[in-house]
Amino acid sequence: MPDIRVNGATIHYEECGSGSETIVFAHGLLWSGRMFDHQVAALRDRYRCITFDFRGQGQSEVTASGYDMDTLAQDAAALIETLDCAPCHFAGLSMGGFVGMRLAIHRPELITSLILLETSADPEPRENVGRYRLLNFVARWLGLRLVADQVMPIMFGRKFLSDPARVQERAMWRERMIANHRIGISRAVQGVIERQGVYDSIDRIRVPTLIIVGDQDMATPPDKARRIHERIRNSKLVVIPGAGHTATVEEPEAVNAALKQFLDEVSGDGALL
Repeated sequence: MPDIRVNGATIHYEECGSGSETIVFAHGLLWSGRMFDHQVAALRDRYRCITFDFRGQGQSEVTASGYDMDTLAQDAAALIETLDCAPCHFAGLSMGGFVGMRLAIHRPELITSLILLETSADPEPRENVGRYRLLNFVARWLGLRLVADQVMPIMFGRKFLSDPARVQERAMWRERMIANHRIGISRAVQGVIERQGVYDSIDRIRVPTLIIVGDQDMATPPDKARRIHERIRNSKLVVIPGAGHTATVEEPEAVNAALKQFLDEVSGDGALL
């Protein structure tokens, strides 16, 4: 479980699997590369799989600054270059998708294909900002445990949250959220809340693109995914039934099936769709 120094931050990453092509997985806000455990397990026999934690989250360094999406995209670009895995398939969920779109726009030579899960090309909706700022204030000064019950329904769909067979799994993810560094998470949340939209630029994305969204996603609803799909030429949209904002955890088999089909279509010569 190594660390790497890139762009002024020490970034934790994990690597497993082998193959002529690499998939880099970028996680969503409040989590870490562990949210892709099921995907790595399913793909590691055919691909070199790299997960990493954004600065301030997971096991990466809590830096004083650099939490805006452009800096995080520079972090990801530097990691891809330093680990010698360009061009790669880049899979980003939520915040990871904000970063993935920026990479595909500004550093297309690093990307073979783009996989966007539960994400948006727009700024944070104004109606969310006040609530998220309040939750962030409480989390920073009083601890994440006090806001966990309010955050779980944002991160997961009704099916996952109500399934009696997944009580232990829900508890595990709740504890993983709470385990985050308070200062690092508060800075990361601020970066997400204040992000600029990239909708006007995503029509410049020319790599094959898969867009995945859960039909119960409340944080970035399916309309956000459809908006991206309409803007990126010849992109593919897959809606996952019964999944919320964390489909990789909630409905891993459906996500894995979509990933495998897409990667089978674009792997090899990486021809544009």
